[in-house]
Amino acid sequence: MAPTVLITGASQGIGKATALLFARKGYDLTLAARHNEGLLGVAQEVQSLGRETPLTVPCDVTDPSQVTSLVEKALDHYGYIDVLVNNAGVFASGPVEEFSLSDWHQVIDLNLWGYIHTINALLPHFLQRKTGTIVNISSIAGKVPTPYLVPYCTSKFGVTGLTQALHAELKPKGIHVCGIYPNLIKSSLMERAVFRGKDEQDTQNRRHQLDNVLKTPVIEKPEDVANAIWDAVKNQKSEVMVGSANMSQALNRLFPGLLQWLWRQVFKS
Repeated sequence: MAPTVLITGASQGIGKATALLFARKGYDLTLAARHNEGLLGVAQEVQSLGRETPLTVPCDVTDPSQVTSLVEKALDHYGYIDVLVNNAGVFASGPVEEFSLSDWHQVIDLNLWGYIHTINALLPHFLQRKTGTIVNISSIAGKVPTPYLVPYCTSKFGVTGLTQALHAELKPKGIHVCGIYPNLIKSSLMERAVFRGKDEQDTQNRRHQLDNVLKTPVIEKPEDVANAIWDAVKNQKSEVMVGSANMSQALNRLFPGLLQWLWRQVFKS
Protein backbone atom coordinates (compact mmCIF):
# COMPACT_ATOMS: atom_id res chain seq x y z
CA MET A 1 0.00 0.00 0.00
CA ALA A 2 1.23 3.47 -0.83
CA PRO A 3 1.83 5.94 2.02
CA THR A 4 -0.68 8.78 2.26
CA VAL A 5 -0.38 12.48 2.98
CA LEU A 6 -3.01 15.12 3.76
CA ILE A 7 -1.99 18.65 2.75
CA THR A 8 -3.89 21.82 3.61
CA GLY A 9 -3.55 24.96 1.51
CA ALA A 10 -2.79 22.60 -1.36
CA SER A 11 -4.18 24.58 -4.29
CA GLN A 12 -1.12 26.77 -4.88
CA GLY A 13 2.29 27.85 -3.64
CA ILE A 14 3.97 25.68 -1.02
CA GLY A 15 1.01 23.30 -0.79
CA LYS A 16 0.99 22.64 -4.51
CA ALA A 17 4.78 22.15 -4.66
CA THR A 18 4.55 19.75 -1.72
CA ALA A 19 1.75 17.78 -3.36
CA LEU A 20 3.72 17.32 -6.57
CA LEU A 21 6.89 16.31 -4.72
CA PHE A 22 5.13 13.74 -2.52
CA ALA A 23 3.35 12.36 -5.59
CA ARG A 24 6.75 11.84 -7.23
CA LYS A 25 7.88 10.07 -4.06
CA GLY A 26 5.02 7.56 -4.37
CA TYR A 27 2.46 9.00 -1.96
CA ASP A 28 -1.31 9.02 -2.40
CA LEU A 29 -2.70 12.47 -1.69
CA THR A 30 -5.59 14.17 0.04
CA LEU A 31 -5.58 17.83 -0.98
CA ALA A 32 -7.53 20.50 0.88
CA ALA A 33 -8.07 24.21 0.25
CA ARG A 34 -10.97 26.63 0.28
CA HIS A 35 -11.39 26.78 -3.50
CA ASN A 36 -12.00 23.58 -5.43
CA GLU A 37 -10.91 24.93 -8.83
CA GLY A 38 -7.29 25.23 -7.74
CA LEU A 39 -7.36 21.78 -6.15
CA LEU A 40 -8.61 20.21 -9.37
CA GLY A 41 -5.78 21.85 -11.30
CA VAL A 42 -3.20 20.38 -8.90
CA ALA A 43 -4.95 16.98 -9.12
CA GLN A 44 -4.56 17.05 -12.91
CA GLU A 45 -0.83 17.76 -12.57
CA VAL A 46 -0.50 14.84 -10.14
CA GLN A 47 -2.29 12.56 -12.62
CA SER A 48 0.11 13.67 -15.35
CA LEU A 49 2.91 12.24 -13.21
CA GLY A 50 1.28 8.82 -13.48
CA ARG A 51 -0.06 8.80 -9.95
CA GLU A 52 -3.53 7.95 -8.69
CA THR A 53 -6.00 10.83 -8.82
CA PRO A 54 -5.78 12.65 -5.47
CA LEU A 55 -8.77 13.06 -3.20
CA THR A 56 -9.66 16.77 -3.30
CA VAL A 57 -11.77 18.26 -0.51
CA PRO A 58 -12.80 21.94 -0.41
CA CYS A 59 -12.29 22.94 3.22
CA ASP A 60 -11.98 26.08 5.32
CA VAL A 61 -9.67 24.96 8.13
CA THR A 62 -10.92 27.74 10.41
CA ASP A 63 -14.20 25.77 10.64
CA PRO A 64 -13.69 22.68 12.85
CA SER A 65 -16.74 20.91 11.42
CA GLN A 66 -15.31 21.18 7.90
CA VAL A 67 -11.98 19.86 9.15
CA THR A 68 -13.65 16.90 10.83
CA SER A 69 -15.40 16.13 7.55
CA LEU A 70 -12.09 16.45 5.66
CA VAL A 71 -10.38 13.90 7.89
CA GLU A 72 -13.36 11.53 7.75
CA LYS A 73 -13.38 11.67 3.94
CA ALA A 74 -9.65 11.01 3.76
CA LEU A 75 -9.90 8.02 6.11
CA ASP A 76 -12.94 6.66 4.29
CA HIS A 77 -11.11 6.94 0.97
CA TYR A 78 -7.68 5.55 1.91
CA GLY A 79 -8.28 3.83 5.26
CA TYR A 80 -5.30 5.53 6.89
CA ILE A 81 -3.22 8.72 6.83
CA ASP A 82 0.55 8.66 7.36
CA VAL A 83 1.47 12.35 7.12
CA LEU A 84 -0.33 15.62 7.84
CA VAL A 85 1.15 18.79 6.33
CA ASN A 86 -0.38 21.90 7.88
CA ASN A 87 0.25 24.67 5.38
CA ALA A 88 -2.86 26.86 4.95
CA GLY A 89 -2.06 30.39 6.09
CA VAL A 90 -2.20 34.13 5.53
CA PHE A 91 0.56 36.75 5.70
CA ALA A 92 -0.05 40.14 7.35
CA SER A 93 2.07 43.29 7.35
CA GLY A 94 1.65 46.83 8.69
CA PRO A 95 1.93 48.97 11.84
CA VAL A 96 0.43 47.08 14.76
CA GLU A 97 -1.97 49.93 15.61
CA GLU A 98 -3.57 49.69 12.15
CA PHE A 99 -4.76 46.10 12.60
CA SER A 100 -8.36 45.70 13.75
CA LEU A 101 -9.47 42.91 16.04
CA SER A 102 -11.07 41.36 12.97
CA ASP A 103 -7.65 41.33 11.28
CA TRP A 104 -6.12 39.67 14.34
CA HIS A 105 -8.79 36.98 14.31
CA GLN A 106 -8.37 36.37 10.58
CA VAL A 107 -4.63 35.79 10.95
CA ILE A 108 -4.69 33.71 14.13
CA ASP A 109 -7.80 31.72 13.21
CA LEU A 110 -6.18 30.54 9.99
CA ASN A 111 -2.49 30.34 10.88
CA LEU A 112 -2.85 28.79 14.35
CA TRP A 113 -6.38 27.52 14.93
CA GLY A 114 -6.44 25.97 11.46
CA TYR A 115 -3.48 23.81 12.50
CA ILE A 116 -5.05 22.97 15.85
CA HIS A 117 -8.27 21.88 14.14
CA THR A 118 -6.54 19.43 11.79
CA ILE A 119 -4.31 18.02 14.53
CA ASN A 120 -7.25 17.61 16.90
CA ALA A 121 -9.26 15.78 14.21
CA LEU A 122 -6.45 13.48 13.07
CA LEU A 123 -4.58 12.78 16.31
CA PRO A 124 -6.89 9.97 17.52
CA HIS A 125 -6.11 8.09 14.28
CA PHE A 126 -2.38 8.53 14.79
CA LEU A 127 -2.59 7.48 18.45
CA GLN A 128 -4.60 4.39 17.55
CA ARG A 129 -2.02 3.36 14.94
CA LYS A 130 0.89 4.45 17.18
CA THR A 131 2.48 6.10 14.19
CA GLY A 132 2.12 9.23 12.06
CA THR A 133 3.87 12.45 11.14
CA ILE A 134 2.67 16.02 11.65
CA VAL A 135 4.48 18.76 9.72
CA ASN A 136 3.63 22.34 10.65
CA ILE A 137 4.74 25.13 8.31
CA SER A 138 5.80 27.93 10.62
CA SER A 139 8.09 30.80 9.56
CA ILE A 140 11.30 32.50 10.60
CA ALA A 141 8.77 34.99 12.02
CA GLY A 142 7.91 32.21 14.47
CA LYS A 143 11.50 32.29 15.74
CA VAL A 144 12.58 35.91 15.30
CA PRO A 145 10.49 38.88 16.57
CA THR A 146 9.81 40.96 13.48
CA PRO A 147 8.56 44.56 13.46
CA TYR A 148 5.49 45.38 11.32
CA LEU A 149 4.47 41.70 11.33
CA VAL A 150 3.04 41.55 14.86
CA PRO A 151 -0.20 39.57 14.22
CA TYR A 152 1.66 37.25 11.82
CA CYS A 153 4.53 36.79 14.30
CA THR A 154 2.05 36.07 17.07
CA SER A 155 0.40 33.33 15.03
CA LYS A 156 3.71 31.80 13.94
CA PHE A 157 5.27 31.92 17.40
CA GLY A 158 2.12 30.06 18.45
CA VAL A 159 2.74 27.46 15.73
CA THR A 160 6.35 27.09 16.92
CA GLY A 161 5.26 26.52 20.52
CA LEU A 162 2.53 24.13 19.41
CA THR A 163 5.00 22.17 17.30
CA GLN A 164 7.73 21.92 19.92
CA ALA A 165 5.35 20.93 22.73
CA LEU A 166 3.63 18.33 20.54
CA HIS A 167 7.01 16.90 19.58
CA ALA A 168 8.00 16.58 23.24
CA GLU A 169 4.76 14.80 24.18
CA LEU A 170 4.08 12.65 21.12
CA LYS A 171 7.57 11.36 20.23
CA PRO A 172 7.43 8.56 22.85
CA LYS A 173 4.05 7.53 21.40
CA GLY A 174 5.47 6.96 17.92
CA ILE A 175 4.21 10.21 16.40
CA HIS A 176 6.77 12.51 14.81
CA VAL A 177 6.16 16.28 14.83
CA CYS A 178 8.25 18.73 12.81
CA GLY A 179 8.34 22.48 12.24
CA ILE A 180 9.42 24.04 8.94
CA TYR A 181 10.81 27.56 9.08
CA PRO A 182 11.07 29.45 5.76
CA ASN A 183 12.02 33.07 5.31
CA LEU A 184 10.04 35.14 2.81
CA ILE A 185 8.95 32.93 -0.10
CA LYS A 186 8.09 33.80 -3.71
CA SER A 187 4.58 32.47 -3.29
CA SER A 188 0.99 33.29 -4.14
CA LEU A 189 0.50 33.57 -0.37
CA MET A 190 1.33 37.26 -0.86
CA GLU A 191 -1.62 37.71 -3.22
CA ARG A 192 -3.99 37.00 -0.32
CA ALA A 193 -1.92 38.84 2.28
CA VAL A 194 -3.38 41.41 4.68
CA PHE A 195 -1.71 44.81 4.36
CA ARG A 196 -2.57 47.71 6.63
CA GLY A 197 -1.30 51.32 6.71
CA LYS A 198 -2.21 54.76 7.98
CA ASP A 199 -4.07 55.40 4.72
CA GLU A 200 -4.70 53.74 1.35
CA GLN A 201 -1.48 55.07 -0.18
CA ASP A 202 0.57 53.79 2.74
CA THR A 203 -1.09 50.40 2.42
CA GLN A 204 -0.31 50.19 -1.29
CA ASN A 205 3.27 51.31 -0.67
CA ARG A 206 3.73 48.44 1.76
CA ARG A 207 2.41 45.94 -0.75
CA HIS A 208 4.68 47.28 -3.53
CA GLN A 209 7.68 47.34 -1.19
CA LEU A 210 7.23 43.68 -0.33
CA ASP A 211 6.68 42.81 -4.00
CA ASN A 212 10.06 44.37 -4.76
CA VAL A 213 11.75 42.42 -1.96
CA LEU A 214 10.28 39.17 -3.30
CA LYS A 215 11.90 39.84 -6.69
CA THR A 216 15.42 39.59 -5.27
CA PRO A 217 17.36 36.45 -6.28
CA VAL A 218 18.00 35.27 -2.70
CA ILE A 219 14.31 34.72 -1.93
CA GLU A 220 13.40 31.03 -1.80
CA LYS A 221 10.69 29.36 -3.89
CA PRO A 222 7.83 27.06 -2.82
CA GLU A 223 9.82 24.08 -4.11
CA ASP A 224 12.54 24.86 -1.56
CA VAL A 225 10.00 24.54 1.23
CA ALA A 226 8.58 21.35 -0.27
CA ASN A 227 12.09 19.85 -0.26
CA ALA A 228 12.49 20.84 3.39
CA ILE A 229 9.19 19.12 4.23
CA TRP A 230 10.33 15.95 2.47
CA ASP A 231 13.66 16.10 4.34
CA ALA A 232 11.78 16.40 7.64
CA VAL A 233 9.50 13.46 6.88
CA LYS A 234 12.17 11.18 5.41
CA ASN A 235 14.80 11.86 8.06
CA GLN A 236 12.46 12.40 11.03
CA LYS A 237 13.80 15.87 11.82
CA SER A 238 12.14 17.95 14.52
CA GLU A 239 12.76 21.21 12.65
CA VAL A 240 14.14 22.38 9.33
CA MET A 241 15.25 25.93 8.59
CA VAL A 242 14.81 26.74 4.90
CA GLY A 243 17.65 28.46 3.06
CA SER A 244 18.21 32.06 4.16
CA ALA A 245 16.20 31.49 7.34
CA ASN A 246 19.39 29.95 8.74
CA MET A 247 21.14 33.31 8.35
CA SER A 248 18.23 35.20 9.92
CA GLN A 249 18.27 32.90 12.94
CA ALA A 250 22.05 33.23 13.33
CA LEU A 251 21.88 37.03 13.05
CA ASN A 252 19.11 37.12 15.66
CA ARG A 253 21.29 35.18 18.09
CA LEU A 254 24.41 37.26 17.51
CA PHE A 255 23.06 40.73 16.65
CA PRO A 256 19.34 40.93 17.50
CA GLY A 257 19.26 44.73 17.35
CA LEU A 258 20.82 44.77 13.89
CA LEU A 259 18.40 42.19 12.51
CA GLN A 260 15.37 44.06 13.85
CA TRP A 261 16.72 47.26 12.28
CA LEU A 262 17.07 45.43 8.94
CA TRP A 263 13.50 44.12 9.15
CA ARG A 264 12.23 47.61 9.93
CA GLN A 265 13.83 48.81 6.70
CA VAL A 266 12.10 46.02 4.80
CA PHE A 267 8.60 46.41 6.23
CA LYS A 268 8.18 50.06 7.19
CA SER A 269 6.69 52.24 4.49
